[in-house]
Amino acid sequence: MRYRLLATSGLAACLALTAAACSSSPSSPSASSPATTAPASASSGATTASDFGPGCAAVPKTGAGSFTGMSTAPVATAASANPVLSTLVTAVKKAGLVDTLNSASGITVFAPDNAAFAKIPAATLSKVLADKAELTKILTYHVVAGRYTPSQLAAGTPLKTLEGATVTPALMGGTYEVNSADVVCGNVQTANATVYIINTVLMPPSS
Repeated sequence: MRYRLLATSGLAACLALTAAACSSSPSSPSASSPATTAPASASSGATTASDFGPGCAAVPKTGAGSFTGMSTAPVATAASANPVLSTLVTAVKKAGLVDTLNSASGITVFAPDNAAFAKIPAATLSKVLADKAELTKILTYHVVAGRYTPSQLAAGTPLKTLEGATVTPALMGGTYEVNSADVVCGNVQTANATVYIINTVLMPPSS
């Protein structure tokens, strides 16, 4: 009897829809969930290994700086091979954080791309790069313990950074955000980290 009830309700549902909707073939993505910004699994809670976002097009297709190349290297080494992150790599080296990041076990890094650093006035950026303590504070504000999936970021739970303060991720209108920064290329995997490339340098509350 239960099976017959289920079958009847399922038939009614199909009759209420169009023939295309009841077809067994996959439906095309809806306009409200663009694949370029939010992976399909973000709302389902499933873990995805796929990178996403318009900024991913700037990542090399082959070599050490490609997604495949970065997946086998620790995060600082992986970033150093990616031309999109060259300014960040310079900052990490000046702060003496290469070994710290490479030896970390399971972290999430919100990595500002070169365009993000270009938003900072040249004089200000030079001053920060010359101040190791302040630079370390800013860079560690971009690192969170644990490897977070897109669906976990979409939950909007504040995350404590290695700097000590928190950042707040969100999924807004199909675009992932961290504080005021948009994720331009997300869910990039390295040997020890999940990386979300962002378009703005995040500043700790006390800076």
